[in-house]
Amino acid sequence: MTPVVLIAEELAPAALDVLAHDFDVRYVDGTDRAALLAELAEADAVIVRSATRIDAEAIAAGTRLRIVARAGVGLDNVDVPAATARGVMVVNAPTSNIVSAAEQAIALLLAVARHTLPAGVALKRGEWQRSRYTGVEVQGKTVGVVGLGRIGVLFAQRMEAFGTRLIAYDPYVQPARAAQLGVRLVGLDELLRESDFISVHLPRTPETLSLIGEKELAIVKPGVRIVNAARGGLVDEHALAEALADGRVAGAGLDVFTTEPMTSSPLFAFENVVVTPHLGASTVEAQDKAGLSVARSVKLALQGEFVPDAVNVQAGGVVDEDVRPLLGLAERLGKIFTAVAGGIAATVTVEVRGEIVSHDVTVLKLAATKGLFASVVEEQVTYVNAPQLAADRGVDVELVISPEDPDHHNLVTVRGALPDGRPVTVTGTLTTTGGREARKLTRVDEFDLELDAGGVLLFFRYADRPGVVGAIGTILGGAGVNIAAMQVARRSAGGEALMALTVDSSVSAELVSAVAGAIGSARGSIADLRED
Repeated sequence: MTPVVLIAEELAPAALDVLAHDFDVRYVDGTDRAALLAELAEADAVIVRSATRIDAEAIAAGTRLRIVARAGVGLDNVDVPAATARGVMVVNAPTSNIVSAAEQAIALLLAVARHTLPAGVALKRGEWQRSRYTGVEVQGKTVGVVGLGRIGVLFAQRMEAFGTRLIAYDPYVQPARAAQLGVRLVGLDELLRESDFISVHLPRTPETLSLIGEKELAIVKPGVRIVNAARGGLVDEHALAEALADGRVAGAGLDVFTTEPMTSSPLFAFENVVVTPHLGASTVEAQDKAGLSVARSVKLALQGEFVPDAVNVQAGGVVDEDVRPLLGLAERLGKIFTAVAGGIAATVTVEVRGEIVSHDVTVLKLAATKGLFASVVEEQVTYVNAPQLAADRGVDVELVISPEDPDHHNLVTVRGALPDGRPVTVTGTLTTTGGREARKLTRVDEFDLELDAGGVLLFFRYADRPGVVGAIGTILGGAGVNIAAMQVARRSAGGEALMALTVDSSVSAELVSAVAGAIGSARGSIADLRED
């Protein structure tokens, strides 16, 4: 069945083009609650902007939902915890509007410095008042940047071109990093006392709410001009109005407000306050980037790939190109481990060896964890809920890395112990031959193998003796199951042996039990890897 992608708000044509060829793209008015809930019932993915509310009720209605995508930066309209609990991935477009937001802050700063808005309004009224609207130059002034995140950095880089002296407050940035940007890190009080202009670039959190309030505005440099194009509430609006009224603050540029939409505020009465209705991301380019970003994320998620921009995935972030191909291998090894173990382990260690560990391989633990539970829980197992599934079942999954492996560039091992103490180990590697990558299963417990880690795999342990191979072939053949590949490994003639087979079709647990009984095996195992 072709996955359904539900578009709940307007999306850029280029973004729709990304989805059109591979998915069933449907449309709904996200503000029509009844229609939204009805359409979500058949949706594998939903893309929204800011007007559509994807709360716990909406997520529950989307019984097939695998991903919720917000074409923008904020996630105020998406219930991320509810999505995580259901294993639904949530993505946004964290870098789509950073240039637009930085440019908006600069536009507000310049408009406040030169009285652009009130002068223009007066001129349109027929008033030519040059002397009344004398402004100040930016060159040579001290600009304080509150927050050196991605937008703060872009703002600082652009303000440097104006010949300004840049200082910044950000407790999470190292002085060396700031120095690379030509910015001197200072405390907040020092920034307030020294700055001719202050621009705020922080997220809204309990710690940053009213960061610049009455106490802070009491110590600012007289005549300072303040810009907030980040989030409403970072600058206390009541305290700012008082500071403007008594002249301590010479002007302000505001794109965001504590409550939005905001159509009436004491700040609107000040001629030296420039306000805009949250336009930081409102450029054609930012909207296109946001749509394209989430459309690509949706496509990756529905194709079973790792999604770097998922906000509710542990080990989220950019995965190195050399590591990315190992995700499928690690997940398959997790599935094989559970099949061979015949149940859930008490403890699991994911070991990664070889040159590959020069990169960040943390995500491979997550992929293996996803595979561990894929066949043993009823709910959909994703990168989102796999860690919680492990925690709920008391399974501690650890990652161990080592650069030492003379035989392999990469080697991934999933080993663990069952509640009865029985150890289980599966190992695999990714090989490249003639430009083609292949996932190989190289070891199960103490038995060495060389088998493609794909398709439907069967495993049987038995006492090595003549006739077993023929017996297995006869039983499977009689059931219409074709054997594509087979390997037998043993420690010694007549000792314990392991047979691993790849077959071309599904095999029932009853048939595997019949084979195991016929050859005197304690049990057989099935690892179905075809969904990868």
